[in-house]
Amino acid sequence: MTVTGHNKKNLDKLHFTHIHLQNWRNFPNVDVDLQDRVFLVGPNASGKSNFLDVFRFLEDLVTIEGGGLQSALKKRGGVSGLRSLAARQHPDVVIDVSIGNKEYPELWRYKLHFNQDKQKEPRIIKEQVFFKQISKLNRPYESDKKDPARLTQTYLENVTINKEFRDIADFFKSIRYLHIVPQLIREPDRSFGHKNDPYGGDFLDQIMSINKKTRESNLKKIEKALSIAVPHLTRITIQADEKGKPHLKGNYEHWRPQGAWQTEKQFSDGTLRLMGLLWSLLNGSGPLLLEEPELSLHPEVIRHIPQMFARIQRKTSRQIITSTHSSELLLDEGIGLDEVLLLIPSREGTEVKPASSIEDAECLLQGGSTLADVVIPSTSPKNSIQLSRFGD
Repeated sequence: MTVTGHNKKNLDKLHFTHIHLQNWRNFPNVDVDLQDRVFLVGPNASGKSNFLDVFRFLEDLVTIEGGGLQSALKKRGGVSGLRSLAARQHPDVVIDVSIGNKEYPELWRYKLHFNQDKQKEPRIIKEQVFFKQISKLNRPYESDKKDPARLTQTYLENVTINKEFRDIADFFKSIRYLHIVPQLIREPDRSFGHKNDPYGGDFLDQIMSINKKTRESNLKKIEKALSIAVPHLTRITIQADEKGKPHLKGNYEHWRPQGAWQTEKQFSDGTLRLMGLLWSLLNGSGPLLLEEPELSLHPEVIRHIPQMFARIQRKTSRQIITSTHSSELLLDEGIGLDEVLLLIPSREGTEVKPASSIEDAECLLQGGSTLADVVIPSTSPKNSIQLSRFGD
């Protein structure tokens, strides 16, 4: 029996448990554990989006249409476009991730080490796979050395070769990224026509593509949440127009007995962002990557986002990795110090470390400080008070 067949039933429970990076964008060196929930906190331009992009890169490696190493690098401007500016003596890029569950935190390990040649063509220096610390792949092989063109592709992306470790490819395919741009939902013709567009260009098509029973069930759950967060919104539905294009419809309490119906074109940014967040939580089973889910939302709504994550995870075991600037989001007492990763930039690149590394963090929390009180000052830009003097 292959490893893939043996482990398929547990695939949905897999998480990224550890990540090591060298020379990836802002990060000359990263070596941190990852929990089921991860909150990335840091100042502007510290690299939160670039940290999330590592996982998007891994998804791009195994995307069936238009994927693979060459495509993933091209989307990011080649090796030079993503290599850390702090890289000096050792300019190679390394991505090394552990994937596991409660029983085996390092069930799988995938390591990709690459650079570029003098013609700026990408070249794999090393590609390794381990299952329970037993080697399943260790490139380059002699055949790679004899034919260097083979080192422009990973074994992971090749379905004729990756059978023994296809669980990793399937896991990477399950990664989803979301950063809704409300105007793209209102005007989808502005998008580039990508399928599963993480910015919302085909968001309504994604909803309609789900089977009717699941779609209606999920919309009912979303309707219940939106009726709490959005004043006077009592019903939400989706319908196709005469041309077959789907449209959201929301009914708002009104002086008329039947209320007033609005489409997505009239929905607020906050309503569309919250709906996108709720839909993404209910659909999919692989790691979910979120960028600042608090945008456009009321502070009282933001405070409950971590508990929404926790409730969904109790049902699905889905890993959620999110960036945030929000103090309100970090007010949730259920967030552990090991769930928060601090991104601390310097002239030599950005350092990543868990909030538990903050001196006296546990004592401060036990003394009544909130997690926001402990974390936010550690990532705030120095001398930010001087911004108040702008215009003098």
